[in-house]
Amino acid sequence: MIIEPRTRGFICLTSHPTGCEQNVIDQIEYVKLKGKIDGAKKVLVIGASTGFGLASRITSAFGSDAATIGVFFDKPATEGRPGSPGYYNTAAFEKHAHQAGLYAKSINGDAFSNEIKEQVVNLIKEDLGQIDLVIYSLASPVRKHPETGKRYKSVLKPIGEVFSNKTVDFHTGNVSEISINPAEGDDIANTVTVMGGEDWKMWMDALQAENLLSEGATTVAYSYIGPDVTKPVYRNGTIGAAKDDLEKTAVTITDDLKSIGGKAYVSVNKALVTQASSAIPVIPLYISLLFKVMKEKNIHEGCIEQIQRLYSQRLFGGDLDLDAKGRIRVDDWEMREDVQAEIAELWKSATTENLSEIGDLEGYSNEFFKLFGFKVAGVDYDADVNEVVKIPSEQ
Repeated sequence: MIIEPRTRGFICLTSHPTGCEQNVIDQIEYVKLKGKIDGAKKVLVIGASTGFGLASRITSAFGSDAATIGVFFDKPATEGRPGSPGYYNTAAFEKHAHQAGLYAKSINGDAFSNEIKEQVVNLIKEDLGQIDLVIYSLASPVRKHPETGKRYKSVLKPIGEVFSNKTVDFHTGNVSEISINPAEGDDIANTVTVMGGEDWKMWMDALQAENLLSEGATTVAYSYIGPDVTKPVYRNGTIGAAKDDLEKTAVTITDDLKSIGGKAYVSVNKALVTQASSAIPVIPLYISLLFKVMKEKNIHEGCIEQIQRLYSQRLFGGDLDLDAKGRIRVDDWEMREDVQAEIAELWKSATTENLSEIGDLEGYSNEFFKLFGFKVAGVDYDADVNEVVKIPSEQ
């Protein structure tokens, strides 16, 4: 079939298998070009099919020749209906990892569930013995608690008062004012339950209980802080409460891992176009200005550049360079004073009429469509493609 992008709001309803594969190939080639990293050799990535999780799996495999297990929740294709981009990404990753002689297996299911944890535990026992590095990169709006069966939904809301500011519809370029009502009732607690550290700790407990973590094993979860302009709705809002919980959990997990000399870290990463960030009001406008400024300063990074730098310069580079709260910071270039000062000035003047000049809305839009395998250089979108692609380890 010929697959074209179909969008509804901040969601693309279709994805392109060839475009997704080319995206993965481009990331693999970038990592190989940057050279070998003396990193972990047996890696578990939880949330492995898109964004930072996918970049982590690619960097582990093609930077350090690591055996990788990926966990994710994605929809396979059926005849006439494309699968989700994460499914196509994983199929492409496994294909190219296997061609390179690397171990790569994947488990598709709800990572919050006890059943998927048990499947992963059994697979590690059978195939790898122990794990050196666990990457926790889940981004889900809903969590079914494995003990109670209760479903929790996260919300993106400020805490205490209404938040009003500019936002942009990145499809049309229309800049408008938006107001978001504050959290109420159980909003904060529910968001922490979905996006906080409880599930990360459950994963680490499950692995440690079965002696599946090697001596000195490391685990890393990803977070974001961001600038003053997004603070009321992000870092000081409900999601920020969840991120605070994630950071506290890193301390608890490190304490739990003392017997094997293990460590847990939170890595604060740069703002990037993801399916999650596209849904957050204000963020698309901020990122379009950020892209413009960082590209002009030649310090722009995407997911793969961020994670390759995290691995090569921080995790396995000899200097974690932790901040006062014990976090790894690879948002350091984004948060540079000169970068943030320019964005603050541009923000004041941003309108529908001038955004295409003072920001990089086209770059934002292109990155959004690339998430789904569209607008990828070198792909013939007029050609027929087979939408039914299988992940090799699932066959």
